[in-house]
Order: sequence, then structure tokens, then C-alpha cells
Amino acid sequence: MPHLRPRRRPAFAVPAVLSLTASLAFLPAAASAAPATTADAAVGTATSGTPAAHASAADGPNLSYVVNTRTDHRTLDSVRQEITRNGGTLVAGYDQIGVLVAHSANPDFARLMRAVPGIASAGATRHTPLASASTTDMGAPQVLGGAQAAAAGAAATGDQDPLEPLQWDLPAIKADKAHEKTLGSREVTVGVIDSGVDDTHPDIAPNFDRAASVSCVSGRADTTDGAWRPSASESPHGTHVAGEIAAAKNGVGMTGVAPGVRVAGIKVADPNGYFYTEAVVCGFVWAAEHHVDVTNNSYFTDPWYFNCTTDPDQKALVDAVDRASRYAERRGTVNIASAGNERYDLAADSITDPDSPNDGTASSRVIDPRRCFDIPAQSPGVVTVAATGAKGLKASYSNYGLGIIDIAAPGGDSTVYQTPAPPATSGLILGPLPGGRWGYMAGTSMAAPHVAGVAALIKSTHPHASAALVKALLYAEADATPCTDPYDINGDGKVDAVCEGPANRNGFYGRGMADALAAVTG
Repeated sequence: MPHLRPRRRPAFAVPAVLSLTASLAFLPAAASAAPATTADAAVGTATSGTPAAHASAADGPNLSYVVNTRTDHRTLDSVRQEITRNGGTLVAGYDQIGVLVAHSANPDFARLMRAVPGIASAGATRHTPLASASTTDMGAPQVLGGAQAAAAGAAATGDQDPLEPLQWDLPAIKADKAHEKTLGSREVTVGVIDSGVDDTHPDIAPNFDRAASVSCVSGRADTTDGAWRPSASESPHGTHVAGEIAAAKNGVGMTGVAPGVRVAGIKVADPNGYFYTEAVVCGFVWAAEHHVDVTNNSYFTDPWYFNCTTDPDQKALVDAVDRASRYAERRGTVNIASAGNERYDLAADSITDPDSPNDGTASSRVIDPRRCFDIPAQSPGVVTVAATGAKGLKASYSNYGLGIIDIAAPGGDSTVYQTPAPPATSGLILGPLPGGRWGYMAGTSMAAPHVAGVAALIKSTHPHASAALVKALLYAEADATPCTDPYDINGDGKVDAVCEGPANRNGFYGRGMADALAAVTG
């Protein structure tokens, strides 16, 4: 199976029970049955250069780099020349934010570029050499069985979609009540920056925005028809996320949080499931310049779980993603991201990161959370989302931290810990899978799309609201949720995590639980 990296171990949320099988890691076995010129820069058009003859361009592996510079034309032109002089080839130029993507086999490329006047930072985005990525068979998913679907359909009432009775997560954020007021506006688009979206799925096709969809896997925009789709061997994660946000209320399958808005696929994960910086930058810039109102980001940027600004390479990655996400917000896009599945207290004095870099030789390191960041979840202005289970408690796996978590939403949890009320049968989150199927997943990856859906409903209700106002309403309208104290999720008599802060701003739930009804009535 390829590395499936959205939100780590397998952070992409964990397919389980009726969806693709994967290592659950954090859930009990009982629950695991189962991402030029100024004109070019707008879409990341490639501009090639020939490495200078004197540069040591073949002394090391061919790697990808981001070079962050000032945005004036003189500096950008000079830096382009220096990229070539130092043995690099320019792949994409995002002049509007001063981020250039280059490839080079010169092992000194980043060091040489950091010495160029006008450059703020430069660094390698990966440890694995650039090559044609391999794909392997992911195996047959465990799809929703006919008997289970029939039972859910028999329990459906009124205008519920057939599988909606299995969606305990919708009433948890009052989305079912919100749908009685509005389903959201067709003028609002949510971009799913992820592993790709199957726009042929019957729950996604009615709301799919083809004009706002793209593949950014290479670091530059590819608008070839279908480029945004996952292949048969790639992760179903992005399709699941897209459906959670905007599955149509059309008498088929399930219902999204905002079933009347449009959804776009912005593919940034490579065939092995890695979300590299150049692709993420491309995704944010694309969203900014294609009228995407909200982005969902249920991943961390590979290969470092935490990028430390004390390291010159990692600093460059932080700088590039921060520039891109800030640019999107300035252009009116609200960026939502998942907090992660490691049970980390992100506000702690130190954290042990045992698995970085995940595309090379990993080693355990102790990081300072004040200088080392999970991007884009901790990028400035991004809404950071923690996960809850069917009982409304922090999910067993969810990261947390006072001042880090902005809001909470259902991400699912083991039924051993949090059992949903009937007729729902699983404590995980139902969503579409490629090929016209549905299945369950869990993780903060599933929590973020709920918040993205609520943000889309706010934008639908307040079509002229700025990104800052949408975020302010999202926070103000959240249901304040006090700390769970003591938090003993497995009932063994030991405290599993400590929550700090008042009901309207704490480390487990941030401002509280996202509220879809308030979004359409406030």
C-alpha cells in the first residue's frame, strides 16, 4: 500500500469498518474491522532553465526546493538567474508571493541560494529523489453492504437521504436543522486540498466545480480533464472529505454538511500519498485565484510532522506555506485544517516527534512547539480543528492544546469509547469512496470538513463577508464546550489528557463545537 499521509498514522483519518482497511494505530481492535512570469505564476506555469555548466548539478540526488524571496521584479529576475547558475531548473514561479519552485541535483543548491541577496529562505522539500512514483494495489475496500444500506434506508424519515440515519455527526453540529433553512448557495465553492476527488461519484457529481479543480502534485497547475481524480491505487481520502462537506441531498447515499454548495478537487498528494510543500503552495495559490471561498486541509506537509524554524531547510517550508495560505486569505479564502491524530498537547513545553522525516531515515527528536510547527494547521490565520466522537468528547486520538485549537467537530472515535445513538451503528464518519461506494473513516481529517461545511454555510448566508468575518462568525456561533475533566476516555481510572481553559476557549474544543444551525440563522 502506498504511504497515505493525510494527517499522519495514517493521519488521513483511518478507513475502517466499511471502508478501505488500514492501520488504525490509535483505535482498539474492536473498531478496526475493518496533496515564470507573473502571469505564469497564477497557475504555476513551468519556466525551464539549463543548469550552468560549472555547477555541480549531478553530484547528488535530484531534489525539489522552494526558494522564498522578495516580490519585486528585479529581485525575482535575479533569483531566477541564480537558480540556473547554481545548478537548478525553475519548475514554477509564484511571483505574487515570492515563492519559486526549483529542481536540482546540486547538493549545495539550498546553501548557495540562501546566500543570494533578496532571498529570505530556501530549502529542500523532500529527502526522496524525484522519480516516477510507484503505485501498488491498495486492495479491495470493505464497502457498505446491501443489507446495511437497506436497513439505513428503512430508518430514513421525511426528506432524509437513504444513508443519513447512519450520520450521527450531522445532528451533532445541528446540520440536520440547518438544512431545514437552507442547503447552502451554489455561489460558494469549497476546495478540497487533498489526495484527489472522484467527481463521478453520485453524491459528488451534482455539486462538483470543474473550473476550480486542478492537480498541483508537481508544484504547478495541471488542468487536464480529470487530473484532480485519484487513481485506483491512490487514497480515497479526498473523495471522503469532499462528500462530508457537500454530498448532494439528492435521494442518493448520504448528505453533506453543506449539500447545496459546490466542491472542487485540488489534488496535492503524489501517488505515494506524500503532501510536499511545492504542491501545497500551488494548491493555496490556485484556490486564491479561482474564487474558492473555503479550503479544507486534512493533512500535514511532508516530510516533517513539525517544521522547525531553527533549521534552514524546514524554515523555508514554513515560510512558503505561510506565504501561500496568507495570500489565499487575503484573496477571501477561509482555510480550515485538521489538528492531527497523535494525542499531542500542541501547547506543551516540548513534544517528541518519532517519525520525521517520513520519506527518508526517520529519527526521534524532541521539538520546541514554539519554534516547530505543523503546517498548514499552525500557519497564521488557518482555523485549526480538533475531533470529537459520538458522545461529544474529544476523540481519543485528537491533538489538543490551549491557544492552538480553534474549534471542534465530529471526527469519529471507536465505539468502545463513544457509542452513537441508534439507528447509527458506527462511531466513525460515513463518506463516499471512489467508484460510487460509501465507507467509514475517522480522524481529525474528518473533523475539519465539518467545519469547512459550516464555514460554507456562513458564506452562503453572508455572501459579501470577508474571510476574517466568516472566521469571526464561525467562532462566535460555536457551541461553547467546557473542558472534560477528568478526561479518562478508556475508563481505566487514569487521566489520558489534561484540558485547560474556559468553556469558550480551551485546549480540547477551542471556541466550542461548530454549529451549522447558527451559521444559517445568525
